[in-house]
Amino acid sequence: AIEVGANQAVGGSLMPGTVAFQGARGAFSYEACLALRPWNEPKGYETFAEAIAAVASGECECGLIPVENSIVGLLPDPNRLIEEHGLKIVAEAWRPMRQMLMGQPDAKLTDLKTVESHPVALGQCKASVASLGLKPVEAYDTAGAAEMVAASGDLSRAAIAPAVAAEIYELKILRADMQDSADNRTRFVVVER
Repeated sequence: AIEVGANQAVGGSLMPGTVAFQGARGAFSYEACLALRPWNEPKGYETFAEAIAAVASGECECGLIPVENSIVGLLPDPNRLIEEHGLKIVAEAWRPMRQMLMGQPDAKLTDLKTVESHPVALGQCKASVASLGLKPVEAYDTAGAAEMVAASGDLSRAAIAPAVAAEIYELKILRADMQDSADNRTRFVVVER
């Protein structure tokens, strides 16, 4: 495995094309695509199954898929789906996961009642969420949660997502580094047919 810095690309095919990822624009996988595969155009899918199927069918040239996290361990769904579709792993990289708590531009921490995010992200921030007395609400994606919170206009709703999601969806970061471990990292793999 290689430790990859913020702007260091990883291999596989170096041809321009589309890279499939799970999530919405602003998700950790989107951020990883921009950093690790800058020559590819990122294309988001709501589920791991859809993203991996897009690679298997040839709709996308490759996929950038998270398969393991330093806090929660192996991610069973993406690992199983990669194997079931017979995709080959051509590169991998560990990336730091810095989780941000974000809400409406006028929100304060004391306004918050719920926090929305992907189940894995909520698992990485369990103690921090509990310490703030927030009710966790599962969403399909970190950035998708940020987008829904932004659209709601509700000061009591927050999302946990990467900083880029706050920028994209015009939310305010209310607390940085919500992850329970300072060494929160995720291993991403590049998969091809």
